[in-house]
Amino acid sequence: MSSSRRRGSIQIKYNFIVKSYFVYILASYKNGTLYVGVTGNLEKRLFFHQSDYIKGFTKKYGVHDLVHVEEFTNSSEAISREKQLKKWNRQWKINLIEEDNPNWKDLSDDL
Repeated sequence: MSSSRRRGSIQIKYNFIVKSYFVYILASYKNGTLYVGVTGNLEKRLFFHQSDYIKGFTKKYGVHDLVHVEEFTNSSEAISREKQLKKWNRQWKINLIEEDNPNWKDLSDDL
């Protein structure tokens, strides 16, 4: 994204780097265990989840398939959304996943 303005006969151009933040849901399998997270680097975060590099919930329960992702340009909005989803009941999360991904395809293949 870029923006420009003129000063006399000189055009000044500004380039903006827009950082993305992601709220994501991982699943062990269709209708299996779910994990909700937020990150500023989705590919790196998925690597750590899927490789079981770090001991924790996703390793313990085999939660590796990316089944839902939302992108934000504001970290506060992403964190708020993550907190909101974590408070949702299981069926609401399943409904959210199935709106765009009814077969629970692993979306990490498309990154």
